Amino acid sequence: MNLLSTENIVLFSFALIVIAFLYSSVGHGGASGYLALMTIFAFPVAIMKPSALLLNLFVSSISFFFYYRMNYFRPKLFYPFAIASIPAAFIGGFVTLDNAVYKIILGIVLVFAALRLFGIFNFKEKEAVTIHIPFALMIGFAIGLLSGMLGIGGGIILSPILLFLGWANIKESAAISSLFIFVNSFAGLMGFFLGGKTIPTESFYLVPIAVIGGVLGGFYGSGYFSNKTLKFVLGTVIIMASIKLIFP
Repeated sequence: MNLLSTENIVLFSFALIVIAFLYSSVGHGGASGYLALMTIFAFPVAIMKPSALLLNLFVSSISFFFYYRMNYFRPKLFYPFAIASIPAAFIGGFVTLDNAVYKIILGIVLVFAALRLFGIFNFKEKEAVTIHIPFALMIGFAIGLLSGMLGIGGGIILSPILLFLGWANIKESAAISSLFIFVNSFAGLMGFFLGGKTIPTESFYLVPIAVIGGVLGGFYGSGYFSNKTLKFVLGTVIIMASIKLIFP
């Protein structure tokens, strides 16, 4: 990774493990955290989107494995979102935004992600409500399109929606979000490839680092793990990154 000095490589790697650990523990791939971290370390925009999608594939699949084996996954709730989000994420991955526009939109999404970590959108579980299929399809399409364009999986947006509407409990939303992130990230990458672009070599160097955090996070998160301090620190970092993106 010749983008960084030796000291920054060590610091970046440690932060990447922490981010992957934290996001995986709650059923997320971590793209918003990775993008925030790459912003802090001044990664080129051309590397940010494919790197985040690639890391999402690995970390979200690890997280899903742990939540699935604990029987938290509800297929009937997952399908409506996935059916609409996959083609939308593919379209979004094909789209290349102007760098300035990309940074502003990403900055706004990162603010949402940070507020989520601070607990602003951590809605309490409600009594189970039957899913409204047409509404779920619309939500899936909107999140999928945004995910493909920005290089995120969309779980940071889907999870609070599931809880707010009473369609899933916390553990179930984590299981559904992790697979949702995986399919959106895959579709986004396919659109990215068909747009004539390739994943930079630097992106692959990040995979084994993120996998370490992903495995640990998925293992502890699917059980009883919770760490409010880490969430606060990560939320602060993401807010800093969003400010840097919106007000360069």
